[in-house]
Amino acid sequence: MEKPLTGKKILIVEDEIVFRSLLENFLQALGAVICLAGDGLEAISMLQKITPDMIVCDLEMPRMNGIKLVEHIRTQGNQVPILVISATENMADIAHVLRLGVQDVLLKPVKNLERLREAVYECLYPSMFTSKVEEDEQLFQDWEALTRNPTAAAKLLKQLQPPVQQVIANCRVNYRQLTMAEQPGLVLDIAALSDKDLAFYCLDVTRAGDNGVLAALLLRALFNGLLQEQLSGQKQRLPELSNLLKQVNMLLRQANLKGQFPLLVGYYHQSLKNLILVSAGLNATLNINTHQIQLNNGVPLGTLGSTHLNQISQRCDAWQCQVWGAGGRLRLMLSAE
Repeated sequence: MEKPLTGKKILIVEDEIVFRSLLENFLQALGAVICLAGDGLEAISMLQKITPDMIVCDLEMPRMNGIKLVEHIRTQGNQVPILVISATENMADIAHVLRLGVQDVLLKPVKNLERLREAVYECLYPSMFTSKVEEDEQLFQDWEALTRNPTAAAKLLKQLQPPVQQVIANCRVNYRQLTMAEQPGLVLDIAALSDKDLAFYCLDVTRAGDNGVLAALLLRALFNGLLQEQLSGQKQRLPELSNLLKQVNMLLRQANLKGQFPLLVGYYHQSLKNLILVSAGLNATLNINTHQIQLNNGVPLGTLGSTHLNQISQRCDAWQCQVWGAGGRLRLMLSAE
């Protein structure tokens, strides 16, 4: 009988020799051809010579960790299925690699080899194992659990906040919360869409009760996909942010989240040096060198069936944006590298 992974080439990126050997033997027994790398840099070198059907990688590794490796692979446009197996307890790291498009994350120690086998099969043969209905059911179950436990939802949201300093899409980005509070106020999220463009949003979660936190978690889960839709038809890679906010407004209504959701969305293309800001309910001041531009707040999402927005577009290689609303005030700073 033919082994289920016969003809499949799998690259294992893992610095722990014992666990790497376990994975190698397990997957070889299923018929796979195995290639091995000890860290992200070695994996990148190997990817110039081979085209694997799947990558299994750790997150914590010397020289180049798994997050940097996944970022590199995805910004190159490579959509090879990736299974992350890591001992991390950092929810932000797990959320980050899932956002980058890894197929699954398993936590060490892997005690259930049947679960590992299923994860590998789902990566290589997704149509056989996952249907859209199943995905929707899982999302619904997770969503129901969060709606019943506002404290857990707020804790999860706090864990998912981006680092205050990072280099992303060839830009150096940092931010400061200028007003601090025990409860979530202004929630910021930043995402790389390629090695040349990034997007961010700031949502005030204080004006919709517990629904504010739920809206932030929903937006975080769907933001990248929504923005990629806006970019897909734009030759110059400048998205229609007004359409994006209309979609978000509709999603909030479909999720039955009532309240006001002040939101500011920004997009920056590093090569074109183009910044777009659009606001539905948050004030912002943009500083470029000595030049200051005021972006008025518009109408918060959730207020009306339609959206009423304000937008500005500027060309610049460095800028600061101060955002404020009822939930507080923060400053976001960017410089192209």
